Amino acid sequence: MNDPYQIINTVAMTEKSNELIEHNQYTFIIHRRANKYDVKFAVHKLFDRHVKSVNIINCKGKTKRNRYGVGKRADWKKAIVTLRDGEEAIDLF
Repeated sequence: MNDPYQIINTVAMTEKSNELIEHNQYTFIIHRRANKYDVKFAVHKLFDRHVKSVNIINCKGKTKRNRYGVGKRADWKKAIVTLRDGEEAIDLF
């Protein structure tokens, strides 16, 4: 995966991710086949920040019922990126 725009899909805007910003950590929804090195490369290219560490979480899609039976939402992947000390904050808003 070479294109940083395909690696990072969106920024996760939840209460927990907003609290992590105070600790210089950012949460991104990423491509399902992306790994830690891809995410580190994408953050460096898109935001011009140096990454200290990347933690990746595989999230399973929920099973949902509808009138036709049972369906399942897609699985997705989340990355928590910690920036190096002294780096400027990423302007997300």
